[in-house]
Amino acid sequence: MDDIKAFISERDRFARLCGIELLEVGPGRSRARMALTAEHLNGVGSVHGGAIFTLADLAFAAASNSHGTVAVAINVSISYTKAAATGTLTAHAEEVARHPKLASYTVRVTDDSDDLVAIFQGMVYRKREPLTEVGAG
Repeated sequence: MDDIKAFISERDRFARLCGIELLEVGPGRSRARMALTAEHLNGVGSVHGGAIFTLADLAFAAASNSHGTVAVAINVSISYTKAAATGTLTAHAEEVARHPKLASYTVRVTDDSDDLVAIFQGMVYRKREPLTEVGAG
């Protein structure tokens, strides 16, 4: 799993720009975190929804690609349940169902108090292409 963690961490430049760290990847699951800074805030002083979405999306990508073949999002949705403004947000992605072509994931984004900030649902199309061959050659 370390090779998949390294692959995602190195290649997702936008997540890196946002200060997101991929903490762990296991079969069908992952965990990532984002330490909040002033740059993550929207005009009313709470964390921008796009920042929360990006955190959840990275965890989703890591969990869905953890099986070693390319998985690409075909549908996602997010519901925000609590505003956050300081501290660290953590995203926990878990596989709900996996079939040869489609897989479904739930990502829970929580704050330092383990309160739910957002819940993200995503579905991927599972390709046959090995993840390690993306961008090769």
